[in-house]
Amino acid sequence: MKRFLNDVKKYWAYTKYSAKSGLKSEVASSRLSWLWWILDPLMFMMIYVFIAKVIGSSKLNYFEVFVFIGLSIWNFFNKTITDSVKIVSANSAIVSKVYIPKYMLILSTLMQYAFKMFISFSLVVIMMIVYRVPVTWNYLYFIPILLTLFLITFAISTIVAHLGVFIEDLKNVIQILLRLVFYLSGIFYSLESKLKLEPLLSYLLLKLNPSACLIQECRNVLLYNKGMDIKIVLAWFIVGLAFSALGIRTIYKYENSYVKVI
Repeated sequence: MKRFLNDVKKYWAYTKYSAKSGLKSEVASSRLSWLWWILDPLMFMMIYVFIAKVIGSSKLNYFEVFVFIGLSIWNFFNKTITDSVKIVSANSAIVSKVYIPKYMLILSTLMQYAFKMFISFSLVVIMMIVYRVPVTWNYLYFIPILLTLFLITFAISTIVAHLGVFIEDLKNVIQILLRLVFYLSGIFYSLESKLKLEPLLSYLLLKLNPSACLIQECRNVLLYNKGMDIKIVLAWFIVGLAFSALGIRTIYKYENSYVKVI
């Protein structure tokens, strides 16, 4: 833990610079620049709303905001993990010349997508005002939910980053698994309403799937005036801590061999 904290402090300036550079390079060749960070989830929201509400006749309250919250969280979770699989080889020019803890590369990627998620959530706030969603003290629960999301995402990313160095086709496997998780996370439909006749299956999908669980908790506290399920969020926070420690320890143990492999 002491080594981890010292390394974060030592390489934090590089991590911030790397995140800013990544964001700038992403929109450097686009005329709409950073507006794409809003337009991308917004257009997907419109597509899913059309499919679910028009064709599927969805009657959920604040459905447009419901979908947009799910997409904003999912894009952060999905893209951070996907990019982390090959993050060491993608930065081979750096890691082969100078030492930097490899999890700092993950933190840089996480910061990039977190920034874009916050931009998306600024639009969520506007939509909540337009739809006159009641303001409640439950909004404060959004902070621990978000921290748990960051921790879980970082934990998974450290593990797949390590495995991705040694398993050539892991990224393809992860993309397929994440596609399955996407459809099991209730991004554009309510898992509770779809699975109300199967309580055990509903519990497994809602509580044992971190993306589904945190998306649901976020929607509950922001849209439906419900309190956070403290026990399940705390449980995922502890799981995130445990797997983050495992991932960091594994990277420290094997990072000297990464250069030989890539």
